[in-house]
Amino acid sequence: MLSDKEQLRDISSIGLKTVIGELPPASSGSALAASVCKKITGRLTSAIAKQEDVSVQLEALDIMADMLCRQGGLLVNFHPSILSCLLPQLTSPRLAVRKRTIIALGHLVMSCGNLVFVDLIEHLLSELSRNESMSTTRTYIQCIAAISRQAGHRIGEYLEKIIPLVVKFCSVDDDELREYCIQAFESFVRRCPKEVYPHVPTVISICLKYLTYDPNYNYDDEDEDENAMDADGVDEDYQGSDDEYSDDDDMSWKVRRAAAKCLDAVVSTRHEMLPEFYRTVSPALITRFKEREENVKADVFHAYLSLLKQTRPAQSWLCDPDAMEQGETPLTMLQSQVSMIVKALHKQMKEKSVKTRQCCFNMLTELVNVLPGALTQHIPVLIPGIIFSLNDKSSSSNLKIDALSCLYVILCNHQPKVFHPHVQAIVPPVVACVGDPFYKITSEALLVTQQLVKVIRPLDQTDVFDASPYISDLFACTIKRLKAADIDQEVKERAISCMGQIICNLGDSLGADLPGTLHIFLERLKNEITRLTTVKALTLIAGSQLKINLRPILGEAVPILASFLRKNQRALKLSTLAALDILVKNYIHPDSLSKISGGALSAMLEFFQALVATGTASLGYMDLLRMLTGPVYAQSAALTHKQSYYSIAKCVAALTRACPKEGPAVVGQFIQDVKNSRSTDSIRLLALLSLGEVGHHVDLSGQPELKTVILDAFSSASEEVKSAASYALGSISVGNLPEYLPFVLQEISGQPKRQYLLLHSLKEIISSASVAGLKPYVENVWALLLKHCECTEEGTRNVVAECLGKLTLIDPETLLPRLKGYLLSGSSYARSSVVTAVKFTISDHPQTIDPLLKNCIGDFLKTLEDPDLNVRRVALVTFNSAAHNKPSLIRDLLDTVLPHLYNETKVRKDLIREVEMGPFKHTVDDGLDIRKAAFECMYTLLDSCLDRLDIFEFLNHVEDGLKDHYDIKMLTFLMLARLSSLCPSAVLQRLDRLVEPLRATCTTKVKANSVKQEFEKQDELKRSAMRAVVALLTIPEAEKSPLMSEFQSQISSNPELAAIFDSIQRDSSSANMESMDTT
Repeated sequence: MLSDKEQLRDISSIGLKTVIGELPPASSGSALAASVCKKITGRLTSAIAKQEDVSVQLEALDIMADMLCRQGGLLVNFHPSILSCLLPQLTSPRLAVRKRTIIALGHLVMSCGNLVFVDLIEHLLSELSRNESMSTTRTYIQCIAAISRQAGHRIGEYLEKIIPLVVKFCSVDDDELREYCIQAFESFVRRCPKEVYPHVPTVISICLKYLTYDPNYNYDDEDEDENAMDADGVDEDYQGSDDEYSDDDDMSWKVRRAAAKCLDAVVSTRHEMLPEFYRTVSPALITRFKEREENVKADVFHAYLSLLKQTRPAQSWLCDPDAMEQGETPLTMLQSQVSMIVKALHKQMKEKSVKTRQCCFNMLTELVNVLPGALTQHIPVLIPGIIFSLNDKSSSSNLKIDALSCLYVILCNHQPKVFHPHVQAIVPPVVACVGDPFYKITSEALLVTQQLVKVIRPLDQTDVFDASPYISDLFACTIKRLKAADIDQEVKERAISCMGQIICNLGDSLGADLPGTLHIFLERLKNEITRLTTVKALTLIAGSQLKINLRPILGEAVPILASFLRKNQRALKLSTLAALDILVKNYIHPDSLSKISGGALSAMLEFFQALVATGTASLGYMDLLRMLTGPVYAQSAALTHKQSYYSIAKCVAALTRACPKEGPAVVGQFIQDVKNSRSTDSIRLLALLSLGEVGHHVDLSGQPELKTVILDAFSSASEEVKSAASYALGSISVGNLPEYLPFVLQEISGQPKRQYLLLHSLKEIISSASVAGLKPYVENVWALLLKHCECTEEGTRNVVAECLGKLTLIDPETLLPRLKGYLLSGSSYARSSVVTAVKFTISDHPQTIDPLLKNCIGDFLKTLEDPDLNVRRVALVTFNSAAHNKPSLIRDLLDTVLPHLYNETKVRKDLIREVEMGPFKHTVDDGLDIRKAAFECMYTLLDSCLDRLDIFEFLNHVEDGLKDHYDIKMLTFLMLARLSSLCPSAVLQRLDRLVEPLRATCTTKVKANSVKQEFEKQDELKRSAMRAVVALLTIPEAEKSPLMSEFQSQISSNPELAAIFDSIQRDSSSANMESMDTT
């Protein structure tokens, strides 16, 4: 390679590259790789340092970079000499040499030790401060950006020194240097999120300044044509003007592109600044949609897309009524800018450039996803732009697909009447696309057609729009695709769905075409691949208000549907049940029904009521009742699923409500079943549950024995019968509160032994009875509950707390302040009951109590500082419930709550005690439960309040949890996996500290004489830790961390760990595929 002959040099360097490419990676721990690298490193460094011949130098640098990238970890001893040979090359007269040197240095910093890294950074900083020549300064800035991209987590601590220098160089009048400076900012923003934080405002202002930096071009003349917005003629002269200005020497576009990309990075990583972005960044980006360089324009669009995507995941709490009071949320700010966006996009939608038009469609799609209904006012301006791309001969197929999917999203998210003036223009191009030879276009166009059908004749609105001129076209293009057998699977399914919609909304206009089309559905129902889609389409048709005539196919279709109920495919069963339910309701036909009774015996309550109402012979009340309860009476063993009893009881009640005459006799029979000493527990269980379900809707106070029979069941030996009895008593009471509620209250006071079960009955009453019915009793119930809220038995206290919480919902204005008053109680039991009660007032849907709760939940959460351990634990559980179900309640309290929450994650020595069990000593950690509760809260906050957390503080506590008890390790492993996808750059910065505890878990050995559970626990931990490792490895650049790659090689060299690792990787990749299928 060092010879004078060019051919020999070329061949030998290709040879060397191949050798290095084929060596096993450093993580495999191969001795061969180590010895090869050591042999050639010395000679490469001398070739790089001495060479007069640039081409040899370039080859050597290339090979060195390859080697550092693949085998960097093996060369640790050579790193100092590699660095000293590379640094001088940064000032080489040849730019190509500098460029390759930067690549090599980028690979070096991924694996080098700290000393080498410090040397390199100090060298770069001192050279930049000297700033000898523009040319080398550019190179040094590029080098810093490259290091930050490859090893951002290491450069973070130097940013305080680096950023002021880079800011200073931005103001030098040199476009290339500016581009490199802004690229450096972009890499800092993406790679060092924490350290760059104080500098973000500076970065944004520099980017906004240079986003519009176009010294050689005057945009003013374009703003004059705003009045002529809809006239197509305006665009023509504008398109032609690009070439005249295109200066070969003009590099300013690179600066603009860098600024757009940097803004993209800022917007994507700084979620918490969204309101600020909508104030400053959004208007600036919108005005730049008119950018003349296509590449820059694409990046401007991409940055705006990122802004919209950041606004989207936060919707759950943005739409929350409380959040709206805060004035300007990101969504309201976006809403006010929609007309600016549309105005800027409208001109671009008829551009020649395919890329630009695609960007427009992506933007509109995302905009409507974030703000459904946003374009209502702007439809007349946008539809011509979409149709232009569908009709344009020069459109690529991808552009057509994007235009169709954009149209689909717009049709789905706006009111039908908005489109009625444009239907005439929309239908022909969409019909043409359904007939397109490319299956992806057809598939997308069928989706649009299905939505169009809903638009031209919305069944829920009495609209005067005349759909008749379009029906034959829409039907013709869909039937052609529905009949074709040799087409793509997706097209088949969408043609079925689309035709289902056509029949559902327009079936009364199809005339003679209808029976034939239904027969095609019958064929598709018999085909395994299309049956599920067809079942859904039939459900749609059967539910149509047009009462479509399905007689031609019912006789054949129903038995096929019945057979699906035996198939082992959950989605198919559920869809089939829905279809049968609608068919029975809308097309009752005794002949075909007798065929399904066998298959459809499931908990379809409405189905049974409809069935019994048909009056079909052999499907009367008693017949159905026997079918339902038969399995329980016939078997001596219990049913496998406890849930089955509840489902059967609900069906029995549904039947009994449908046939009130039969009720009393059946209730009497059930009472006898409970009394009969020969009844099995299963029979008692079903009888009690059925009594409860029937009594819920039908007043049973006419049955004299009922109370005593149920109370006797309270002393049954079977726990299940006991709980069924307490449920039954509560449920029956709902049917007649004045008769039963006082009785239950009196029993609670008089029967201390049965208190727990009776309180469960009371809970059932409070949960299920109507508010008006309960109002008169609230005071008595409240007084009774208070007596029991200091009970020493935790189970009883929890039921009391649930009753208190649910009672508070009935009259929150009076009762919530009362609950708050008990926080001052001297009894820790009372305080814990009250805090737990609050948990039961929170639910995931809006309630009248919400604004009141929001004002005082802070007082309840102050119990996080309570001296009593148990009160603090229940406070955490309540906090977790709020964070999960209604984050808006606690979002603004996080600054005060988090320090107390984090405080509870620490292991406390004073809570660990030794217990002697015979000859053994056993340690008990009384603080474990509260730590577990604290970590559970942390896990919940990741989903609901990520933007309010300081991720680095959060990670400190996750790191501690990785070394804690089994239960907590399991939780923190899950957190790591979530964090890897939610905030990869932060995790990457901490990677080395996170890997160590994971490795410790995977390499721990259980003592040989341990019990079986210990081995099982350790296996579970290993699997769970491995899941976290697999998740961490999905972060780009994670495997470049020296500790991580060392751990990987340890895994691959240990057969047991390697097997676990492989199986988890397979699972996670197949899970990803499935989630793609279901979305």
